Amino acid sequence: MMTRFFRSIAASLLLVATGAAAETLPLPDNLIDLKSPKGEALLLETRALEAYFPISVAFETQKNQAYCGVASIVMVLNAIRAPAPTTPEYQPYNVFTQDNVLNEKTDAILPRVVLARQGMTLDQLGQILSLYPVNAEVRHAAAGGLDEFRKTASAYLADKNHFVLVNYLRKALGEERGGHISPLAAYDEKADRFLILDVARYKYPPVWVSASDLFEAMNTADASNENKTRGYVLISSGAGSADTPTR
Repeated sequence: MMTRFFRSIAASLLLVATGAAAETLPLPDNLIDLKSPKGEALLLETRALEAYFPISVAFETQKNQAYCGVASIVMVLNAIRAPAPTTPEYQPYNVFTQDNVLNEKTDAILPRVVLARQGMTLDQLGQILSLYPVNAEVRHAAAGGLDEFRKTASAYLADKNHFVLVNYLRKALGEERGGHISPLAAYDEKADRFLILDVARYKYPPVWVSASDLFEAMNTADASNENKTRGYVLISSGAGSADTPTR
């Protein structure tokens, strides 16, 4: 009972933190709003939610419509407590922001002027993360399968300091409309659904999506990435933490 109580409180805090009360676009029937009774019930029953708390505390709304990848990177780096740079607005404290996470090194991978216009691909997401002291492994959907994704992603979400970012085609989920990047926060085995904390909170709330629907949305060709399929990035903290998560 106490665990259910704390999870209920955590769900309420996340809804406040992510601005879920704001007006958003209608959800297709295949997605479950976290703030709905069914969505909250899924959170209360799931076990694979170690990522939920640190990600929700570090939640970021993408600062413009091309920065879904940037906001997702910032969330993970802050959640994993990677050494952060200083930033004028928060001195003397160090924290990653959607401005200071980008620099000359990231420009060599993806110039900011291009990023602001078209966003980033799955491979660019992994390459930028690799500049920081975390373990980041890029997996294209076509290279694996649904079972591999479900097993690996759910194990990461159940282990401390392990995170999953997904790159998927919104249209394939019935949303509007192009490629998008956001973090996963939990997996409910009974419902076989993952919780996406959408960084475009002005557009869609956090949603539960079936593993098969999410995989199909990732298993789509990205013309900006040599027509390779979208997919996901597995992230864990420093050296020695890249081992397969326990579950």
